Order: sequence, then C-alpha cells, then structure tokens
Amino acid sequence: MTSVPDLFREAVAALQSVRPRPEVQLETMRPPQRLAPWSYAVSCEVEGPADVLASGRLVLLHDPDGQEGWDGVLRLVMYVRAELDRELATDPFLPAVGWSWLTDALETSGAEWTALGGTVTETSSARFGDISGPARTDDLELRASWTPTDAALRSHGQAFCQVMASVVGLPPVGVTLFEQRQSS
Repeated sequence: MTSVPDLFREAVAALQSVRPRPEVQLETMRPPQRLAPWSYAVSCEVEGPADVLASGRLVLLHDPDGQEGWDGVLRLVMYVRAELDRELATDPFLPAVGWSWLTDALETSGAEWTALGGTVTETSSARFGDISGPARTDDLELRASWTPTDAALRSHGQAFCQVMASVVGLPPVGVTLFEQRQSS
C-alpha cells in the first residue's frame, strides 16, 4: 500500500483546523472510496432562525496524477440541501442567489480556486395517501466542485461553513436578529 502523500495530509489538517460558528455542526464522515486514490469528508447540519434545516457535506479528493477537468491534483466537492419556505421556493432568482452564496463565501474567505462548476436545483414534493409528513415540501440543492490552488484549505472549509449559514438564513457573526434580542 502506498503511503499517504504529504500534500493530502496537509490538506486534511487544514480542513480539520476549521472552527465554525456554534450553530454549524461539522463531523468527519466516511468519504467516497472510488473517486480518487485519497479522500476525506465532513458532514454538516445547521438550523436557522426560522427553523430552516440544512445538511451538507464537503469532500476532499486527491489524485497525484490529477483528473480531467480538475486543473490540479486536489478537488473539493460540496453538496448542500435545505428546506425552503414556499415563498422563497417560488422566487425566480433563487438559483442565482444560491450560487452567489458559494461564490461570495469563497471570495470573502480568501480561498483561491480554479475550475469551479456546479448546479442549483429547486424541488417541490407533494405527499399523498399514507405517507406521513407535511403535505408539501420545497427544497434547494447546491452541488459544486472546484480545485483549490494549494493545500491550505482552511479558507475553503470556512467558506463551506459560511454557505451553510447563508442557506438557513443565519445573520453574519456578531449581528443579532430583532426576533432574537432579549429585553433587559
């Protein structure tokens, strides 16, 4: 068995150094096994102020030979799914806003990348018959992948956490929503 490359170890250590805000819960999870010779993954769950729930995962892939379309030897793959209220789900600008949550987070975190691509998908489901649960649900899925320019991935992990916070409507750190203020 080949030893783990130093570049991959450095990248994993950088992701493990991410300390998200308290509402964002990260956990190491089993990574996909067949996408690259080395992989690492974290899962995330977060609940927003209006009981909006989101889950996601960030996967680090490393192939010392690179792969077509990667433009490098490291690749980050992100998946985010969130429940939406009906009003937001019908907004025609939702896909563009969803994509901007990612691009803005990458830019503000200072992450450097190439080969960014992905999709924003809106889904609506209606339940019938004996299936329990709400009669209708609306969801947003954001799938993206990009190539970091080096193994210093802390800013990329921070961007992922920022996307998760944005999806559920958490205010920026240090800002309190009016509904959350306590009287003295």
